[in-house]
Amino acid sequence: MNIKHKEIIIEPQNPFANCKLDRKKYSEVLTGIIEAYSEGFVLAINNKWGTGKTTFIRMWEQDLKNNGFQTVYFNAWENDFENNPLVALMGELKALTNKPTDPAFQKILKKVSILSKHVIPIVAQSVVDKYIDTKGIKDAFVEASKGVADLFENDVNEYSNKKKSIQEFRTELSHYIANTTNGKPLIFIIDELDRCRPNYSVSILEQIKHFFSIPDIVFILSIDKEQLGNAVRGVYGSDRIDSNEYLKRFIDIEYSIPEPEKDVFYKYLYSYFNFDDFLENDSRKRHSELAYDKRSFLQFSTILFANDSVTLRQQEKIFAHSRLAMRAFGENMYLIPEVFLFLVYIKVLSEDYYYNIKSKTLSISELQEKFYAIIKNKLDEDTERSLTWLEAYLVLFYSNLIKPSSRMNNIYKYDSQVGKNTLLIESIINKNDPEKFLDIFENIERARNGGSLDLSHFINRIDLTESIIN
Repeated sequence: MNIKHKEIIIEPQNPFANCKLDRKKYSEVLTGIIEAYSEGFVLAINNKWGTGKTTFIRMWEQDLKNNGFQTVYFNAWENDFENNPLVALMGELKALTNKPTDPAFQKILKKVSILSKHVIPIVAQSVVDKYIDTKGIKDAFVEASKGVADLFENDVNEYSNKKKSIQEFRTELSHYIANTTNGKPLIFIIDELDRCRPNYSVSILEQIKHFFSIPDIVFILSIDKEQLGNAVRGVYGSDRIDSNEYLKRFIDIEYSIPEPEKDVFYKYLYSYFNFDDFLENDSRKRHSELAYDKRSFLQFSTILFANDSVTLRQQEKIFAHSRLAMRAFGENMYLIPEVFLFLVYIKVLSEDYYYNIKSKTLSISELQEKFYAIIKNKLDEDTERSLTWLEAYLVLFYSNLIKPSSRMNNIYKYDSQVGKNTLLIESIINKNDPEKFLDIFENIERARNGGSLDLSHFINRIDLTESIIN
């Protein structure tokens, strides 16, 4: 059984063969844009962290290669140890060289060498050191002024040389690309740009604009625009900077990979982590109250992952941990899938809430309020019943945790005057229909299907403090 999700294998001849999210069609759209505007531009693929951008990019890159494009893949995060991005970018281009094109590349390196030099300081330390102890203040200022004038003249000359060198570099690079890529643009992919040191990220953007804005190069930036915007504001030291407008200076086209169909990814994860080995085990299914746990698990997964607030990476982490924790449940033990899965969900995505439950620091009403804050965007006519059942289970099992001897006594009581039970706790989901909430608790009590459990039954296994037994 897999304990974590392995990297998806990208088959050279059919790179999207193992894509479970049906994303090949988006690569075809993007390739069409490149073919239509081959003179060169910057395309940003903007999606949140954990949405599968890198996997998509690598699959698309292989597909581009299969269609005759030359590509360069540069993981900016893995290479931000290099202080000068220009060195790293040129190092990646070097991979395209062969014996016939190497002389041309060496020519480019000579042109670019002056661009990577540091600018001479306006006031050199040597000027200060030369006069600080050997001449009077007046003479020092006179001589230092001469030195500053000389240095300023040098700076002006160096500026002129650099400006000329940039143009010569672009010209040589353009010729080199045109003679290397068989009439198609070079695809230069920069991944994980938003994860770099902020100054490194911004420096890459600046150098792409100033040095590499030539025909026949298409830059693909894989980014989370919000995070990259934070980097921009960090570099310039102000929250007032409009990072969106700033990034528009560098990005010609922005594209976001559409979200997959809501049921696709979690069903794939369910199969990948072999949940059936436990939930569909014959010994387990012999118990009528456990026989439908698979159905409940999948139905509740639909509710939890039905919107884009949970990334693919987070879903993967939730399912991986769920499968591991499930191994600490015996074949005849209650799982209560909606409770179990929700607790893993908040352990991954709302750790403070999970810790507060575990440490028993919440009142019942606080438990309900925090629960509602998490599920309110998942609540509609179709999900109301399932989420009300989950609320009831959480209230009951938490009540059993903080007051073990009370059980249902904290939830409802028998009213002899009206001859029926009355609630002591109001539902946060169904405030206008308390009878529905009461019915759930009475059903749990009549069926005796785990009503005496408390949340430690789940938490101890989710926290891996119980031994694996299956």
